[in-house]
Amino acid sequence: MRELKVLSLVLLLTGCGVPRAYQRAADADTLEAYRAFLREYPEGDEAEAVRVRVAELEFEEASQLHTVLAYKRFVEAHPDTTQARRARTLLEGLRFNAAKEAGTAVALRQFLADHPDGAQRDEARRLLQAAELKELATTDDTARLREYLQEAPEDPRRVEVEGRLDDESFARAEKEGASRLFGYLRDFPAGRHREEVKRRLLALEVEGLVVSGLLEEAEARVAAHPLGAQLKDFPARLARARTEREALRDQAPLVRSAQVGHYLRDIEDLGHSLAAPDPMDRWQAAEELGQHVSVRVLDPLLNVLRSGRNALERQRALESLLGVLHALPRPVADYEVAVRLEALRERAGSPELYLLMAVLLDASGRLGEAATEYQRAFVPEEPDPVVLWRWVAIREERRQAFSAAVAARQLALWALGTAREETVSAEGGIPLAAARRLCAAVRSARFASEAVARAREANTEFPEDLNGFAVTASDALKLSEARLADAELLLREKTPGARTCGDDAVRERLTSAVSERREALRALGSKLPRLAPVVLEAARERDPSEEIRAEARRLLARDEP
Repeated sequence: MRELKVLSLVLLLTGCGVPRAYQRAADADTLEAYRAFLREYPEGDEAEAVRVRVAELEFEEASQLHTVLAYKRFVEAHPDTTQARRARTLLEGLRFNAAKEAGTAVALRQFLADHPDGAQRDEARRLLQAAELKELATTDDTARLREYLQEAPEDPRRVEVEGRLDDESFARAEKEGASRLFGYLRDFPAGRHREEVKRRLLALEVEGLVVSGLLEEAEARVAAHPLGAQLKDFPARLARARTEREALRDQAPLVRSAQVGHYLRDIEDLGHSLAAPDPMDRWQAAEELGQHVSVRVLDPLLNVLRSGRNALERQRALESLLGVLHALPRPVADYEVAVRLEALRERAGSPELYLLMAVLLDASGRLGEAATEYQRAFVPEEPDPVVLWRWVAIREERRQAFSAAVAARQLALWALGTAREETVSAEGGIPLAAARRLCAAVRSARFASEAVARAREANTEFPEDLNGFAVTASDALKLSEARLADAELLLREKTPGARTCGDDAVRERLTSAVSERREALRALGSKLPRLAPVVLEAARERDPSEEIRAEARRLLARDEP
């Protein structure tokens, strides 16, 4: 204020004609008056003196408010003034007191980020260490615990934090199932819960054998395993399973008709058919294997998916594998997926193995991870029709109609290429293999054509592209059907009565079996009331058909008191 009065006197005595606005501002000595002056006269000696006075008044105002926001605004507005240093000190003090009062690691980290060289830095760091220790003692956030260990590898509290991370990781693994349990064993090679994790994994393995009806194998596994004696619930579980099996083995026609096994070839016979010379026998066996809700069928189906020579047998194996894993109890399915993923991770390096990993992840509902593995399994120069089939289905489930159509077009191009390249000739013997490959091309082209048609109905984006996709799929279907007709004509000439691509006897038998099981289940309550609950519960838990499981649930709910 003194500088301003001196300047006013000098200007008055020298006759420089101080503007009246300036004199009015000086007389009023308020922020409003000085701001009005600066708007009208922003340049000159008078303006500079006014700015000095404005800074003094705004600092006084900030001091009266004494808030973080007030000091922060002052420093931003007047960073180079003599008052700015004092404002920064006061601002730091307010922020430090607020962080100290909050007492959280987040608040203290923010203070140190705002004032890395402040006067309260050392005290803030000491408080931060104490707050982190307190939070680490109670947190169940394993990511935060891992982050802390990486940030402070030499911290004397490391052993305590590692123990906390061990405990929390085990607790999470207990809740989330087999995949996390295997992850615990990987992450904690010397973890304090390793034996308990191995016991739980053994229990899941044994439960898989039990629900698959392999009771003797389950009993032998428990007897031979060093941790078997710790499965305290197993004897009672085995006794219940034997009682159930005895009931299900009742020879009453209605009981037999209510069970899917009554309509199926046994697993061993189907295993032999997977190696049959005719690819149709192989793909029909792969389809029928999917009706056995048993852990025993998983590896045969994975082997077909990996090394099958015909696209249809691999595609049927994929459908069966997804169906079996969906029908198994979720904890069992998760274990069976996890144990195979663990083995594959150690040796994965080819498209075939990446595909197996993708399918297992897909079956366990981890589509994000599955998508990555499907992509790694896909080789654009040699597109895998099985991957394309699955991509179409997944994208349709997600209502991504155009993306599904893109995958369908790629599948149609594969079918078109197969139809063009396949040699159909009477020379060289019976064209069985050619007919079966062309059958796969026809089924693929038809599937692609139907998928594109659905996309055109559901999606108005890029209609010209979709029209082009439809033409490609139509061309693929026409050519593959024509080439298939030629191949099957030669086949029937050589072998009268040979089965053709349209032979769906196995699928028809399986479809008919669903209707027969449904009728048998509905009749159980009135005709065999004693056995009905056991048979219905078995159908609800282990039938491969979602339709039958739903019917069993309905009937059980109806009979509840």
